[in-house]
Amino acid sequence: MDPQRALDDFDRQMRREARPDHPLTRVERVGAVTRQVGPGEMWNGVLWSGLAVDAGEDADAVIAQQVRDYAALGDVESFEWKLYSHDRPADLGARLSAAGFVPEDSEALMVAEAAAIAAIPAPAPEGVEFVPVTDAAGVELLARVHDQAFDNGVGDRIKVRLLAQLESAPESVRAFVAMAGDEPVCAVRMDFNAGTDFVGLWGGGTVEAWRGRGIYRALVGHRARIAVERGYRYLFVDASDQSRPILARLGFAQLATTTPYEYQLK
Repeated sequence: MDPQRALDDFDRQMRREARPDHPLTRVERVGAVTRQVGPGEMWNGVLWSGLAVDAGEDADAVIAQQVRDYAALGDVESFEWKLYSHDRPADLGARLSAAGFVPEDSEALMVAEAAAIAAIPAPAPEGVEFVPVTDAAGVELLARVHDQAFDNGVGDRIKVRLLAQLESAPESVRAFVAMAGDEPVCAVRMDFNAGTDFVGLWGGGTVEAWRGRGIYRALVGHRARIAVERGYRYLFVDASDQSRPILARLGFAQLATTTPYEYQLK
């Protein structure tokens, strides 16, 4: 994989020319900005800003305009500006903070060729089965594992988004819960971005008692094989500090760092 080409493709396909990531959302292009807008439980935020290196005060005006536009929607409590380490101007993060945005934990943008990952043997641990999530009961299990593994309280939001996606565009997502007997121990999903080369891998949190047994690694391989079957070239992950070393050992390359800057409207 050529890392610079992969990053250029990612910026163009997944950011600048992004398509909605959910049936209930829409993507808008306003000046230099590409943003997603949707009902309150959907992800709302700026994907791409396209600002010049010397944007200066023009960047402040663009930031202020996004705040006004999202506030005018009425039913959105917060939105995110998804900043990448190579975005310009170089002080964009500081300008976002000055405008009232709060940075959350940074993650690594990790990308790999799907076919290369699919070829790596990564069987499920003995006694663990990957069960597809296809209905409300499965979504409930997935959200429960997510809350147990990450302790970030967003399980309810994930339930709303995933249920709507399964009902209105099931071809755009696959999700799995790793079951050890009757016990759910890990949960993941993958989003197919139609018209692009990229599949996004999400989740992967494993309950504490089952960590270190290769479940996350096996689920990466499982999803890679599905991505290849569907004709996608790249896998990408917004990787935490916990998953980044595992992905690096599998052959993923870190192309950038991404930091979500959140603005509370209500």
